[in-house]
Amino acid sequence: MGTSTRSVPARSARSPPPPADALSLGDPLFLLNLKAYPSCLGPGAETLGRLLEELGRSSGVSVAIAPAMPDLGRLASELSIPVLAQHVDPVDAGPRTGWVPPEALRAAGAVGSLVNHSEHPLPAEAVRNAVDRLAALRLVAVVCARDVEAARNLAGWRPPYLAVEPPELIGGDRAVSTARPDVVSDTVSAVQQVSPTSRVLCGAGIHGRRDVVRALELGSRGVLVASAVTRANDPRAAIEELLAGF
Repeated sequence: MGTSTRSVPARSARSPPPPADALSLGDPLFLLNLKAYPSCLGPGAETLGRLLEELGRSSGVSVAIAPAMPDLGRLASELSIPVLAQHVDPVDAGPRTGWVPPEALRAAGAVGSLVNHSEHPLPAEAVRNAVDRLAALRLVAVVCARDVEAARNLAGWRPPYLAVEPPELIGGDRAVSTARPDVVSDTVSAVQQVSPTSRVLCGAGIHGRRDVVRALELGSRGVLVASAVTRANDPRAAIEELLAGF
């Protein structure tokens, strides 16, 4: 799952997190990760956010967006769709220069965060703490896993969402749902055995409606998408194509 150069302070005692099914972004879900592409920062993030909001409403599909951290508060205040952070640190608010505690996300108006994306991995215990910290504040965790075994292990923390994304397919032209369908179906089976209320999302290489249809057929509850939209010459057409798969 990768390692982190930061040491994470021990988790303080707190009440148990609510069940995963109590924290939902919609089902099935289209979650767009803007990452930090130049065209998706500042005004670009707002443009894509409003486009996703419009097309999600017209299609009847539940949509959500994860912009870069500097754009988080602005999009959360301007959009009616759920806005998530791309990363969170499992620490309490306080003297945390450069850290992103869950309280900062809630104050910005975000509804949750991606956790353990392959481009920003965390140690296993940090993932657990992040899920607990977010849940304690009624924020949604979308935990990312690189393969079936990682998904099975991470499901033990009972995240509301668990997105399986083989790193070798992220940003590529082959979708995990069509190139490696067993990864999706096996992840769904593994997660259901450990945490039946956790919803599995399918990510990595999702580009068109066929990829989305196949992901849903394999048991996923939605898709996590980035480059198919963020690097598209025509983002509107790209989003419409993906939403057609629902």
